[in-house]
Amino acid sequence: MPLFQPGKRLFWIAIFLLVIIFLNTLPVCAGPPPVTASAAVLMDARTGTLLYAKEPYTKRAPASTTKILTGVLAIELGDLQDVVVISNKAGCTEGSTAELRPGDRIRLEDLLHGALLPSGNDACVAIAEHLCGREEIFVELMNHKAKAIGAWDTNFRNSHGLHEPGHYTTAYDLALLARYALQNRKFQEIVRRKRRVVEVEGEGWQRYFSSTNQLLWEYEGADGVKTGTTLEAGPCLVASATREGRQLISVVLNSADRWGDSVRLLDYGFNEFSLLSLAKQGERAGEARVVGGLVDRVPLVPARDLNVVVPRDKGRKLERVVEIRENLTAPLGAGEVVGEIRAVLEGETIEKVPLIAAAQVPRWTLGRALLLKVYLPLLGLIK
Repeated sequence: MPLFQPGKRLFWIAIFLLVIIFLNTLPVCAGPPPVTASAAVLMDARTGTLLYAKEPYTKRAPASTTKILTGVLAIELGDLQDVVVISNKAGCTEGSTAELRPGDRIRLEDLLHGALLPSGNDACVAIAEHLCGREEIFVELMNHKAKAIGAWDTNFRNSHGLHEPGHYTTAYDLALLARYALQNRKFQEIVRRKRRVVEVEGEGWQRYFSSTNQLLWEYEGADGVKTGTTLEAGPCLVASATREGRQLISVVLNSADRWGDSVRLLDYGFNEFSLLSLAKQGERAGEARVVGGLVDRVPLVPARDLNVVVPRDKGRKLERVVEIRENLTAPLGAGEVVGEIRAVLEGETIEKVPLIAAAQVPRWTLGRALLLKVYLPLLGLIK
């Protein structure tokens, strides 16, 4: 007797097919992409959330990604309309070049394009000398600025990224520096450009700068930021892209495929994560009872936006929890912290912001009460 009679065999085949169809319709969350780089990170630009990390805190040579900090510091410290005279040292700097010659006169803004698009080491030295007199002094400012941004594992020895002992950073620190720099509109305007034509004063001819960032031509939404390559650092890329108002930053260091690595990381971030807003700065989020005040309730607002990035398949599990300090007593100052709003995912707080009083609440006294309830209404100053 056969193990399965013909009718039963068809039944079990149908069940098997239904199971396969059901499993194929279930949402699938892709895992992290394969990355060839020795170190890499993917960061959400708005929140600073890390979405991917591989050796994020390992100190490595950064090559020309150094120029991210050179560029944003020059914008903050300099007058972009200044005319800079190229020194012998700047004009003879080795490595990648903006083709500057000693004695050339060029605006600081154009020098920035020369540093950030074709990755001119000569332009970086010229910028540093113009702003601080000597490159060494400018580099000291770079290191102070890096620490102020939070890049504690960064130390630069020059303004351009040519290898020197003690010149290092990490993939995470580079993401922090890029995130900070991209908040500067002029910096972002420069690094999203594919090319730039500049005038050299007194020469009567133009110079063409073209970006080394291949993703600007090839990846949808690409808008920065900087390539880098030396023998010690290997091929490196700090990239950014914006889609539907959401910007991501990827960093790959010593990559065998820096373009492919960056595309896979950015795709992973856009496809597998959602940016959700739970509260907006200054937008009313509730009210609290106040004891002993001229008024018995005070409106509450978040001190800043509460934005979180979560895997797409977990967005519905995200909760907003409002906690208010108990026994609030007047006087209460406007802006005083009285609680917090927390983003909770599967029982764990992943982000929180302070909740503050939107108005002051003076302590109740008879004189203040008469003023508020009698005299001011009589004068028509309040209703």
